[in-house]
Amino acid sequence: MKLWKNQAFTIAHADDGKFEGAGIRPFFEYRDLGIKDATKGKYGAHVIRAVPGMESPAVWHSHDLDFQMVYITQGWVVFEYEGQGEHILRAGSCVLQPPGIKHREVRHSDDLELIEIISPADFDTSEEEAL
Repeated sequence: MKLWKNQAFTIAHADDGKFEGAGIRPFFEYRDLGIKDATKGKYGAHVIRAVPGMESPAVWHSHDLDFQMVYITQGWVVFEYEGQGEHILRAGSCVLQPPGIKHREVRHSDDLELIEIISPADFDTSEEEAL
């Protein structure tokens, strides 16, 4: 029998998952994929979807984390990054946001859905001055 010291086996099925409004952005809903508990907080993964009719306030911010990857599964979103400009991400687009990069979510489609993978699972977010 294999023993894992830092991770546990976990599976998250879409039909068992629940979207909740608890998150750092009130215009999105989050479905936890169980990675935080399985890795003792070292990593986290969510499916995030737009709340139809709600818009982003486009606030500049940064995150205190080691890793943040976003993969768009449905719809589109416009992000703006310090030193990188605006980028439209569509279904199939993937972005690695380096630690501490100042960015903002400018706008998104009502059907936006994405997967976010982060490390660590819990991190601080700071509002930043407009660029």
